[in-house]
Amino acid sequence: MSDKSPGDLSVSRREFVGTAVAGGAATVLPAYGQVTEPSPELVACTLTINGQREDIQVDPRVTLLDLLRERLHLTGTKKGCDHGQCGACTVLVDGKRINSCLTLAVMHEGSKITTIEGLAEGSNLHPMQAAFIEFDGFQCGYCTPGQICSAVALLDELKAGAPSAVTPNVAEVRAIEVTDDEIRERMSGNICRCGAYPNIVAAVRAVQSRSNA
Repeated sequence: MSDKSPGDLSVSRREFVGTAVAGGAATVLPAYGQVTEPSPELVACTLTINGQREDIQVDPRVTLLDLLRERLHLTGTKKGCDHGQCGACTVLVDGKRINSCLTLAVMHEGSKITTIEGLAEGSNLHPMQAAFIEFDGFQCGYCTPGQICSAVALLDELKAGAPSAVTPNVAEVRAIEVTDDEIRERMSGNICRCGAYPNIVAAVRAVQSRSNA
């Protein structure tokens, strides 16, 4: 029997601790009765990455970016925003540039994927890699792999005559004039937080002009 008067609202330390523990248990205990959904079954997927065939079992929810970095340890491809807004994760899939953070690995069954690690031929750098070094097209370097992959695809798009938003007289175009505006527009999906844009444009212009020489 409590010796407190009906109007006494004070609580002892022992009573407070007991009440807190009982309340916590009431909150936690129902969780033990919940049923957790099983993880999805792994899916067989075959990809050719940098010229090498990869037969893998992958969770169908895994992005291509996470597969490259976490499973295959190709960490040159960077995870920046993870929302398709910065371009740091750009890779080439069947020759086309994509944001690897926005696509699932299983969607590319049978595809040929090239990452920054696959552009060079042994110790010989890809011309775009060499140009980025020559023209100081980077500072911290975090966005650089995506910038280079995007620039490689850009030159292929120009050769194919694919117009951009700044290409004049699209209906009449036969050969696209490679201007700084064209390069900036086509590289606009790749963000450089260091602000190395002028040098990136210079590097792309140099590779394009040398390839046509």
